[in-house]
Amino acid sequence: MEEQYQDQSLKIFSLNGNEPLAEKIAAVFGTTLGQCAIKQFSDGEISISIEESVRGAHVYLIQATNQPVNDYYMELLIMIDAMKRASAKTINVVLPYYGYARQDRTARPHEPITAKLVANMLQEAGATRILTLDLHTVQVQGFFDIPVDNLFTMPLFAKYYREKKMFGDDFVVVSPKNSGVNRTRSLAEYLNTTLAIVDQEESDENGGYVIGDVQGKTCIMVDDILNTGNTFKVAARLLKEAGAKEVYACASHALLSPPAKENLESADITDICVTDSCLTDESRHPNNLTYITCGELMGEAVKRIHENTPMSPLFRLEEKDFA
Repeated sequence: MEEQYQDQSLKIFSLNGNEPLAEKIAAVFGTTLGQCAIKQFSDGEISISIEESVRGAHVYLIQATNQPVNDYYMELLIMIDAMKRASAKTINVVLPYYGYARQDRTARPHEPITAKLVANMLQEAGATRILTLDLHTVQVQGFFDIPVDNLFTMPLFAKYYREKKMFGDDFVVVSPKNSGVNRTRSLAEYLNTTLAIVDQEESDENGGYVIGDVQGKTCIMVDDILNTGNTFKVAARLLKEAGAKEVYACASHALLSPPAKENLESADITDICVTDSCLTDESRHPNNLTYITCGELMGEAVKRIHENTPMSPLFRLEEKDFA
């Protein structure tokens, strides 16, 4: 068992979004989660009570905002307000998955920018800092007027594939859609591979083509959000048609909305690696899914924020880290 963290001004609380991940983050400090009670009235209203003193404390609220996203955001906003009224010194929000981040611009007239709306609500409620993981677009940080730390999952996936000896000339890292090239390039640099892009239209499952050489190579597809699995399914088919030897995939946030299980199990994908940033029922997990934890990474980030030490070592792994 880890030694108890001595700084009693730090308190970590979990809401209902992902308590197992919150426990892993707390374990980095050798501490336990703070005591609170969350319940819903019969009409759906959420009630929260903090069951210990937080006066003058630096509190960290951990909440993944996957399905049911609206309930989980409302829980978080109410908890922030409760902490503010209980005289917490700082209220640090830890969002392993930032729901609504995909709506970060007006692609067509009269559309809302809900990523900005969420940022406004969190700040207005009383959040003093945000820690999140692999935002859909890094520009979302600019919607906040408080400090935001956006951690990256590519080092976690790089370590996973390096340990499986999946790097070098026989492999190629693939963006399954043309909007995810930066993420793909990052993993390709870690694995010393070339990269390729699958250009596919969401409205046309039979169309699309591969940009880059995948003939006879093992492909590793990279995405940030794994929702219905259709993007991976179509891209895997196109890669195999282009001569790929084998197809793997990884994604930062496994939402696994139906029919993800059916799509991914029917796809020609050997292994799909995801982080535990989102908590989903096991009945929705395809049998080719592998979880790796982001708990240690996020726990170390919380520790560095609390101790005012540099965050930069968490953003990139060096060659020695793969030994």
